[in-house]
Parts: sequence; structure tokens; C-alpha cells
Amino acid sequence: MNPNASLAPRDSLIPLGAQAPDFVLDTQTRGQTWRLSDHLKSGEAVLSFFPFAFTGVCTSEMQCITAELERLGDRQAQAVGISGDSGPALKAWADQLGLRHTLLSDAHRSVCRAYGLYWPELNVAWRGTVVVGANGRVRWAQKRQIPAAFNPDELLAALA
Repeated sequence: MNPNASLAPRDSLIPLGAQAPDFVLDTQTRGQTWRLSDHLKSGEAVLSFFPFAFTGVCTSEMQCITAELERLGDRQAQAVGISGDSGPALKAWADQLGLRHTLLSDAHRSVCRAYGLYWPELNVAWRGTVVVGANGRVRWAQKRQIPAAFNPDELLAALA
């Protein structure tokens, strides 16, 4: 069952100021889910979409998020990684790399489509980052070329 089946797909990156689509996804921990609206009660959310676990740029990007967790927390922001990989694959990858942030499995690709970050040719999430404010509105959004990881200083500036 896809709890996000009602999300409307977008053809382009979600615009600044738009209401962020609420969603619930399985985490890398079996039996646990993560709902956007629940986490916005305690601050902002950084949604980092990536195509594949166990690949070069995706690995660098997720390691960078783990390295920046303290600075993100100082800004009342929680970061999550989102891909179409399965929960068990994400867990194995997170364990192998020592990632300390939550990874979410968008197995049906509903969430990446709703945020305009879907790559149909490969049926994966496009690389991009969306900052959702505590009010549920998009504060910052960036779609990047597949080989380009995000710049943590740009992200932290967006959270200032």
C-alpha cells in the first residue's frame, strides 16, 4: 500500500513559498516511519533527495549531511535523505558509512514526484534539496545535476 498515492506529481521543482506536500515514508529502521508534518512541529526539515545508495556522489552527500548535523541542529533543522532504495538497503548503507541521520525509502517514487525531483528515465529521485519551514512552506529548493553534491554552506545560509 502506498500512503502517498494521493500526492500530485509536479513536472518541475517545487517553487519557493509553496505548501510542502505532507508525506509518510519508511525509514531505514524496520517498522519505523517518518512523517513530515510531525517533524515540522520542532523546526525545519531538510529533505535531501538522491538517486542511489552505494554510489559515489550520493555517498559523499550523505556523509556531508552527517558531518553537518550539529550545525543543522543549531538552526532547528532536521535533515533526512530520501531515495527509492529499499529500507534494508538504506540501513546496510547507513551502517557501512556510519550515517547518523534518517534515511527514507520512497519506494513508489510518490514523494520525489510531488517535489518535482523525479528522473523518469531511471525511475529514481533526481538529486536535490528542499528546505521546508516550520510553517510547512518551501523556504529553499535546489535541483542539481546528478554528479553535483550540494554545498553545505549554501544550505546553512538558506537556514539562517
